[in-house]
Amino acid sequence: MQKYYLEFEKPIKEIDVEIHQLKSTNIKSSEILNQLTSLNKNRNEIIDSIYSSLTRWQKVQLARHPERPFSLDYIKLFSKDFIELHGDRLYGDDSAIITGIGTIGGIKVIWIGQQKGRTTKENLFRNFGMMRPEGYRKALRVMKLGEKYQLPIITLIDTIGAYPGIGAEER
Repeated sequence: MQKYYLEFEKPIKEIDVEIHQLKSTNIKSSEILNQLTSLNKNRNEIIDSIYSSLTRWQKVQLARHPERPFSLDYIKLFSKDFIELHGDRLYGDDSAIITGIGTIGGIKVIWIGQQKGRTTKENLFRNFGMMRPEGYRKALRVMKLGEKYQLPIITLIDTIGAYPGIGAEER
């Protein structure tokens, strides 16, 4: 069940609560199954209604949704055999950028994506998605690897901007 609802998603939350309550009962009668079917149909209609008439601000809120998928979510969805590559071979590894090799439909591809965290601990590890110079060098290194082996490159950009610290300026 979704944990975070935006203000305009409140009708969806109400139906989700009802569905969760019905599913949590151990009774599996045909009446409950019919209610679940009806609630799911109603939920889908409300979702279509809400998302087909979003205002500009609601679209911005949706784009910034805290539970939206990040780069690793997409990579794991499309490429089950993803192998992550680390480091820029000069200074270190930047965890705010994910790079690696995987396959899509039998075709090997290079993946490059910015990654933020969902929790405070993950955000600190990923530097809130702000890349450092070593991250840019890591991306360039993997792009050159893709060029060398003539592999397509897929980039997933969810930019918050570069890291503005003194250490980044020095490097």
